Amino acid sequence: MEILVVEDEPPLAEQVCRSLSLAGHTVQKAADGPSGLQWVLSARFDLVVLDVNLPGFDGFELLARIRAGRFPVRVLMLTARSEVGDRVAGLKGGADDYLTKPFAMEELLARVAVLGRRTNTVEATSVLQVGDLCMDTDKRRVNRGAEKIELSPREFEILQILMREPGRAFSRDEICERIWEREHEYDTRTVEIFIMRLRKKLDRAHEESIIRTIRSVGYMMPPSQ
Repeated sequence: MEILVVEDEPPLAEQVCRSLSLAGHTVQKAADGPSGLQWVLSARFDLVVLDVNLPGFDGFELLARIRAGRFPVRVLMLTARSEVGDRVAGLKGGADDYLTKPFAMEELLARVAVLGRRTNTVEATSVLQVGDLCMDTDKRRVNRGAEKIELSPREFEILQILMREPGRAFSRDEICERIWEREHEYDTRTVEIFIMRLRKKLDRAHEESIIRTIRSVGYMMPPSQ
């Protein structure tokens, strides 16, 4: 993949770039928000590894400009371990994944590999299909086969997260952080309750739930065939 690393700590930037290069990726680097934006404007990348705290303007601002420009690029944000708010803001701003500092390079490479397997689109389609389950995100309609499924706003949001990336397991924490803005508004048991409600609505007349539980990880829709 063509990867841009935007990180202002020289030792970490060098280590990340070296690890990605050794893994077979082509890597460019930038040390601040403005130079990162210039790279995005002047070259095509498959992935941007983006730190939150940057000089010039921060990672959130760069992420907003990337998404406003509809650049077909994945974004992996690097956040401080204790800053739940940063992770929430990044995901809501359009980041595809996040990694908390400090992190092991093996985990970074694994996250990059997963992002590389996803299509390079920025949620371009409004109609999602997994098996006989269909969601129209514009009209906010859900059908399983011929049956129309009525969902609450939160149920719809959780189902949309799972349906956009079938085959990927989402942890309860990540689902929470994608939906609820403030840490005190949720705990992971809330997700379990909503998943239980979704299964009751979606799985009537079906022997197996379309939302699968991945032990010690979270929840997943079946991968596309």
